[in-house]
Amino acid sequence: MSEQRHVRLFRKGRNQAVRIPVEFELPGNEAIMHRDGDRLVIEPLRKRGLLALLKMMEPFDEEFPEIDDPLPRPEKDP
Repeated sequence: MSEQRHVRLFRKGRNQAVRIPVEFELPGNEAIMHRDGDRLVIEPLRKRGLLALLKMMEPFDEEFPEIDDPLPRPEKDP
């Protein structure tokens, strides 16, 4: 079983809050929280890279339209 620590709950405005002891700190400044029965689970928010994002996307089947986009003229030296 993992390490345990007794903590106190308190109110911050309308929200219930808990101070996370230093030995349980999570990286970053965002996390994901969910219920698992009567437990609250807090997990670090893992940054996903571009490849993970692309894998989640649906394939794009439409043709791209032709666009007349000529190259800019080179600048002349004065």
